[in-house]
Amino acid sequence: MSNKGIGAIIAVALAVFIAANTVYVVSEYERGVVLRFGRMVQADLQPGLHVKIPFADRAQLFDGRVITVDAPPESYFTVESKRLIVDSYAKWRIVDVATYYRATGGLEATADSRLSERIQDGLRNQVGLRTLHEVVSGQRDELMEQLTESLNVVALDQLGVEILDVRVRRIDLPVDVSQSVFDRMSADRNKEAQEYRATGREQGEVIRADADRQRAVLLANAYRDAELLRGDGDARAAAIFADAFGQDPEFYAFTRSLNAYRSAFSTKEDLMVVDPSSEFFRFLNNSQGRGNN
Repeated sequence: MSNKGIGAIIAVALAVFIAANTVYVVSEYERGVVLRFGRMVQADLQPGLHVKIPFADRAQLFDGRVITVDAPPESYFTVESKRLIVDSYAKWRIVDVATYYRATGGLEATADSRLSERIQDGLRNQVGLRTLHEVVSGQRDELMEQLTESLNVVALDQLGVEILDVRVRRIDLPVDVSQSVFDRMSADRNKEAQEYRATGREQGEVIRADADRQRAVLLANAYRDAELLRGDGDARAAAIFADAFGQDPEFYAFTRSLNAYRSAFSTKEDLMVVDPSSEFFRFLNNSQGRGNN
């Protein structure tokens, strides 16, 4: 190969090397700064293709996505001097790239360490203002919200990051007090359950008494209405009978005698000893119902 060919290859390689040190790409999930001889000259690089001075400038990129920091479990004391072991974590992301680089040197581990310290201090202060019940269940959400707000102010000013959320993964009691706390909580729950049962029984008695009263009233009103209707019906029936039989008294007497005969001689075993001249045989002796002379 001639000297010209070798020179061309060297020139191309040198051009590629210079281009590689001149052009760089920032992805969508990255943020970064440009350092010139170790001094920051450009901050908060946006995603896309960028150009820098070769050999003099250096682009340092950081993860711009939401990052999780796990704070190690720590012991905290409540306002009642009850010791709790709290395991927590936080979600954060870079907001101010320049402040973040100055505070951490662009090292995520350094940011995690400093955030963990601040989370532990914040939890210690918040837990120390509350009782055991409030920390465990009563005001847990409020505690997390206040902790997140207070940490955000410090983290944004000192580290250039935003705390999105702080959560407690687990709260444990020391082994020596777990059983006593459990027994007390169980007793409290049993007492509350008994109060609910007593209230329920009281309300049940009131409801049943009211239902029985309404039932008695309904039955009394129904019986009253039935008796009124029955009395009205009997009165109207008696009036109809009286009017009908009043038109022909002899026919009425004849009908009554036939009904009496039907009832008296309904079976063959019936036996009656009656005077033939009695009123009972009035129509049998005379078809017109006239007695014997």
